[in-house]
This record gives sequence, structure tokens and C-alpha cells, in this order.
Amino acid sequence: MIVVMQPKATPEQVRHVMDRVEEMGLAPHVIQGTERTVVACVGDERLKSAERLAVAPGVEKVIPVLARYKIASREARPEPTVIPLGTGSVGADRVALIAGPCAVEDRASLLEIAAAVREAGAVGLRGGAFKPRTDPYAFQGLAEQGLEFLAEAREATGLAIVTEVVAPEHVPLVARYADVLQVGTRNMQNFALLAAVGGAAKPVLLKRGMSATLEEFLLAAEYVLACGNKQVILCERGIRTFERATRFTFSVAAIPALKHMTHLPVIADPSHATGRADLVEPVSRAAVAAGADGLLLEVHPDPENALVDGAQSITPEAFGRLVASCRKVAEAVGRSL
Repeated sequence: MIVVMQPKATPEQVRHVMDRVEEMGLAPHVIQGTERTVVACVGDERLKSAERLAVAPGVEKVIPVLARYKIASREARPEPTVIPLGTGSVGADRVALIAGPCAVEDRASLLEIAAAVREAGAVGLRGGAFKPRTDPYAFQGLAEQGLEFLAEAREATGLAIVTEVVAPEHVPLVARYADVLQVGTRNMQNFALLAAVGGAAKPVLLKRGMSATLEEFLLAAEYVLACGNKQVILCERGIRTFERATRFTFSVAAIPALKHMTHLPVIADPSHATGRADLVEPVSRAAVAAGADGLLLEVHPDPENALVDGAQSITPEAFGRLVASCRKVAEAVGRSL
């Protein structure tokens, strides 16, 4: 359930409600809206009575939340969450662009890509320093050296750094360098990792698991939110189906569905969804038209010789054309890019 405070409720009244929620054996999570403060009550509510909360000073009403994802639900926060990202944000009117190589390969190419995508309009630089690979003999990333290269690219361009963390014990290290901690599709239900990034003071970009339902996706986000981190960005990156023409099957409908279910921003990853560079631009346009708050794109100066995922990487020149194309779509649906 959620406790909706009156517009003029004082901090003391909010604190009193939080104390009462804790007395009931539930965990209170305060959500500050533009007009009202809401206290989400998380835990087993079956034997709890809402009456004690309804009569507390400053309370407007108590609403049961039917969704299992309490804090992530639209009931808990009707207005969208906006998360700062570099010189821009994710979740506002402007569609955010996060672009870069799948993996950080070397200093020179990373700085080249960072300058190119910044010039084209990106606000974030993606690049994996740690790479979870299905093949144990494949390139696993440069680890801390890769993080150092990313930090240098941020200093040179002003781009926010988005990079993946693959294990709970890596969170403190990655958080020292990164602006956004990415949790990949294979780790969407790595609950120890979700708890670890939930305790970090950095936004989290959570990718949908390749076989996850939208409810499972939002429950994974709920783990992060329940641990105190309210800055979660959801990423639709395609699910595994019987279709073989693309690497995964990109669910365009998941974008508006998620935005109906949750206040969290939703971005799309057309690169991993399609696995094909020639499909990245049209799928990007579809994602923007469907309401995506951002795009996560793989850009490489020499895809043919990329160490990871060259087939789905686009060149900086192709990225510039994609931005121009998607800008027209964004304007058509009342957004900017």
C-alpha cells in the first residue's frame, strides 16, 4: 500500500507516518513528487491494517497497490522519474542518446568514438570494461584499465560514463569511475548484484533479461529501489524467441507497456536487439516513435575488426545519420533529440 500525504504535509508528519509504518513491520520508502509526498509501504501487508495510517496527521489517503512491484509502480508515483545524465537527462522531453563501443578496446579508439558521438548529440558514452561472455575464451574486457580510459574520455568530452558491472564485489570499483552502473541481461535476476547496486549512490541502467516478462523485469528493478537507490533506468533490449533473422526479437510494445506500468524511464537497445548494423537505424526510429526515453547504441570506427559484436556496431558516420533520422521522428511525437 501507499500513503499519500496532503499537499501541505510537514516533514515531521511524514516522519511520523514512516515511524508508524516501521511499527507495522513494513519498510517505508519516501517518494517525493512535484505536488505530493508518498510513502510506499513494502513488505507483507496481509495482516496489516491501513486504518492506523489513514488517521495519522497529514495523511490524505491510503491506497492499496495491487502490483507486486510497489515502489516502481505508477500508483506510487504518477509522474515520470527524470534522471540526470551528463549534460542532459533520461525521462524528460528530450530523448537521450548513449553511444559507444560494446567493449573498451584501447585508449585511442575510445577517445575517437567519444568525440564523434558527442559531436553528433550523445549525452552518454557506453563501453564495457568488464564483459560477461558466453564463451570463456572470448575477450573479457580491460577491467580497471578500461575504466581509466572511460574516465579520460569523460574528461575530454563531458559525456556521462555508462558501463557494466558484473559482480557485487566489483560495484565499489566501477562506481569510482562510472556515472551509471549497467546491469546486463544475464544479471537481471542476480539478486546479490541488484542489492549491491541498490546500495550505490549512482543511477542504475537495468537491462531486461532475454526471457523475462515485464513483471519480472519490474520486480528486478524493485530490488534496486527497495535497497534505497531510486535512480533506475529500464532498457528493452529484445527477448529470445524462435526467430533467427535477428539476434533477438525486439518488443516495441514493451516500451509503451512499461511506461503505463511504471514511472521509471525506459530506453531501448536496438544494437543488441537486432544484432545487425543495417537494422539499428529503423528499429531506433520505431523505439522513439513508441515513446522510448533514450537509445543505447553500439558505435565503432572499424566494426569489421571490433573485438566484440562488430556485426551490430554502426560507424560514427552512420550514427550521425541515425541521429538526424530519429530527430524527425522525435519531433513528430512531441519530443526532441
